[in-house]
Amino acid sequence: MRILVTGGAGFIGSNLAQLLLAEGHEVGIIDDLSTGKAENVHASTWFREMSVLDAGLAESVTEFAPDAVVHLAAQVSVHESMRDPERDRAINVEGTRAVARAAAAAGARRVISASSAAVYGEPEVVPLPETARKAPTNPYGASKLEAESVLAEELRPRRVDFASFRFSNVYGPRQDALGEGGVVAIFANRMVAGEPPAIFGDGLQTRDFIYVGDVVTAVLAALRVDSPLAQSGTDGHAFNVSTGTELSVEHLAETMREAAGYRGAVEHLPAREGDVERSALDPTKAACVFGWRAAVPLERGVAMTVRWFSHGE
Repeated sequence: MRILVTGGAGFIGSNLAQLLLAEGHEVGIIDDLSTGKAENVHASTWFREMSVLDAGLAESVTEFAPDAVVHLAAQVSVHESMRDPERDRAINVEGTRAVARAAAAAGARRVISASSAAVYGEPEVVPLPETARKAPTNPYGASKLEAESVLAEELRPRRVDFASFRFSNVYGPRQDALGEGGVVAIFANRMVAGEPPAIFGDGLQTRDFIYVGDVVTAVLAALRVDSPLAQSGTDGHAFNVSTGTELSVEHLAETMREAAGYRGAVEHLPAREGDVERSALDPTKAACVFGWRAAVPLERGVAMTVRWFSHGE
């Protein structure tokens, strides 16, 4: 299969590209390298350095002629979205529109687009099913929710199968520990260096931490399934990609202490605006539709992540 990955030089995208190549697929990557890294692009992939908002996007997608497109390119920082919501929406909403149109014009049969747990906001129940109320607490979540609608709006009339994958808190090798990197990457980077990590708030806030290896196997499983992913009904195109397990940030820090052999302090800073208190997503639908479940427990995933930050492998 010929599979195009937008954002394929980034954290999730490069891990996905590596898996797809190992499975014998032809892989194309479009990435503007604003957050992705050139060294993450394997020599055997087709690569174009460009933004999904560039005028030449459709031409490049047609040149690669993918059977499927996995759209991971995005603005992913909650706090950057609050600083510049217009830019956040341009990349996440209009970028998704551009990719969907380009994929349809190029003859792709399926498009999988990255969404987020942030579309839900503060949960009414935990873990959240796909049909739960959507009330994003920040512009990032709002842009991801709008992008889901745009994907359906563009692809359903063109008879291109599609799905939006609502990722929970993804962590693992190649994640950026700088700035707005994921909490696991930030903790790993600081603990390996013998520096104190910081928890925003009291640490009792919960997240659904999922290892990147599980995320990319979810995408691969969805690409392989013969039946359509997009279904009728409310949120018929959306899938939670998660463990379904609610863990506190304090528990994460203690687990990482053991993995990193860190015996220093853990600092506490004021809670950040726009962060939800609880989050965990129900992955049952993904198991039913394309037979996927997360397989990597937190302890093993954290150990592999710490090893990567320690040795780059």
